[in-house]
Amino acid sequence: MNVEQARFNMIEQQIRPWDVLDPSVLELLRVVHREDFVPEAHKAQAFVDVELPLTATRRMLAPKVEARLLQELKVQRHEKVLEIGAATGHLAALLGHKAQRVIALEADTGLAAQAAANLKRAGLLNVTVLNQDGAAGLPAEEPFDVILLSGSVAELPQVLLSQLKVGGRLAAIVGSEPVMRAVLVTRTGANDYSSVELFDTVAGRLPGFAEAPAFSF
Repeated sequence: MNVEQARFNMIEQQIRPWDVLDPSVLELLRVVHREDFVPEAHKAQAFVDVELPLTATRRMLAPKVEARLLQELKVQRHEKVLEIGAATGHLAALLGHKAQRVIALEADTGLAAQAAANLKRAGLLNVTVLNQDGAAGLPAEEPFDVILLSGSVAELPQVLLSQLKVGGRLAAIVGSEPVMRAVLVTRTGANDYSSVELFDTVAGRLPGFAEAPAFSF
């Protein structure tokens, strides 16, 4: 496989057509090598437009979904980010290139170890991986400028939204199969939030979150 040609095709044929046009995001996808974060057994599929299986219950988001979420969050260099569902660390690496600091939570012990090793190898010293689920967020480190859920949940728990700064953004994939939607929530005041639906998709569940509705707009 010609890796650079495959990377080019991924960006031009999958990601740009999904309205990912931010030059800084497209450049990051060239610089942060996705294949370095894909398990050995699936490296040949690193650039394919599918979720890749990581464990019996966890999957790596498709490239275009990762790219679109990253673009919509508009992460700035001075910001602190919480990622829930680090998986193998690829999105955490992308976030690390944009943010001042990233804390990535991963419930699966094996994946957390992989993510930490991958990020260390990539030289991302501003990204920390913690082996825990993210349903309660990380109150000890709040407030956050950005929270990203790298997988799907049935509903957004209020506890996560309350850990945003005013002006902070949270992106997640919400709903149940066959209908899930990526949403972007912005905290506009002490008790006020605005929500925008970004796109329809389907993604694997994050562990630790309730299936029953916990918060709705």
